[in-house]
Amino acid sequence: MTAKIFIDSNIVIYAESADGEKSAKALALIEGSPVISTQVINESISVLVRKYSFSLPDACEVAESVMSLCEVLPVDVAVVNEAMRLGKSYSLSHWDALIIAAALLAGCDTLYSEDLQHGQIFGGSLRVVNPFVL
Repeated sequence: MTAKIFIDSNIVIYAESADGEKSAKALALIEGSPVISTQVINESISVLVRKYSFSLPDACEVAESVMSLCEVLPVDVAVVNEAMRLGKSYSLSHWDALIIAAALLAGCDTLYSEDLQHGQIFGGSLRVVNPFVL
């Protein structure tokens, strides 16, 4: 069975960055058809517009492209409930807990993120990997 991966919004942002090495790694992860949540898409649009001066139509075009390559899961009541539980158990911000909850509920075994502790295991089965330290 192949590993099922989830990517955080920072991976999407790096795919659009001018940082050649990080951008290439991020693009390769996206092209591998990972799982993402609607939160990842919404955060990516917001950051591209707010911090990287993308126009809204350009940021939406990036989002549409990413969604066409990924399995997109909604942030629903089950994800929010799991995030609240994880947030309390691991002392996480709610936003990080939502990402982890979505990845766990999707059955992923790897979460690629620059924002979480590299190597940390959540729920006994989800390992955080920072692809930029490899």
